[in-house]
Amino acid sequence: ILQLWVIFLDCKTPFLKNHFEKRARHLLVFLLTQTNYRPITEQIEHNYPCYSIYYYDCSLNELTVRLNEERRSGHAALSIENGKKALICFGWSGREIHKTCEIFDGSTTVSTFSADSTHRDGGLGLYKNQPTSVGCVDEKHQKAETLSATGWTALPDHPKRISIHSLVGLENQSMLLIGGRDYGNDGAFQSGIWQLKDENWNKIGELLQADYSGSAIYIGRSIYYFGYYSKAIQRLDFTETEELQNVAQIGNQPGNFVYPVLFQTVSNYCI
Repeated sequence: ILQLWVIFLDCKTPFLKNHFEKRARHLLVFLLTQTNYRPITEQIEHNYPCYSIYYYDCSLNELTVRLNEERRSGHAALSIENGKKALICFGWSGREIHKTCEIFDGSTTVSTFSADSTHRDGGLGLYKNQPTSVGCVDEKHQKAETLSATGWTALPDHPKRISIHSLVGLENQSMLLIGGRDYGNDGAFQSGIWQLKDENWNKIGELLQADYSGSAIYIGRSIYYFGYYSKAIQRLDFTETEELQNVAQIGNQPGNFVYPVLFQTVSNYCI
């Protein structure tokens, strides 16, 4: 039985962005090893500690390791190297907007290549199996960049000055951009489902409700999108060849949650 877990973890630092009324949430990164499944969270506070949630007892434990840089808001994390490590990039420290990235393996953090552009609230997703980010809430640009073993390189610009969206990589090497806000149009909420494939952006569908600051997870042949503004839980169904087939609303969240943490687990986990 499929069950999605949604975790909302408040932290003490207010979420300093536009008119968000909720406090910031922890950012969860999954390090899936052969011996232990360890989702790792990075707390958005001045000392930015990391935590682990262990599946066998559902406990939350603070780790001694720290990130190399303070990332209060707008940063992103992506599981890499088959779940063994997490790439953590961008964000705002309270003093500067980061272009930097670091890699966390569960015990140490190592700095890696910095992007050419800022990508606060530009997210991270996989395009051709490489970490990719699009847009920036501060600079309000359309730039997309992808990270290889030699550094960041430019991809085609997105058609809109978009940010605060969700990025999801598909098995066919393409990447979807879902929702967001268009800062070329006064920050209008977006319902578009965009696909970057073969170096081209194409709009392939629409959410039933425009949204931003949501989270998405790809399970089987469906993407589950949890929106911040509308509270709607929407499911995007795909064919076996990963063509978008249908969009449906399957429920509502109990409140407005910024970037809720999603992961798949067994039925009645920790109940």
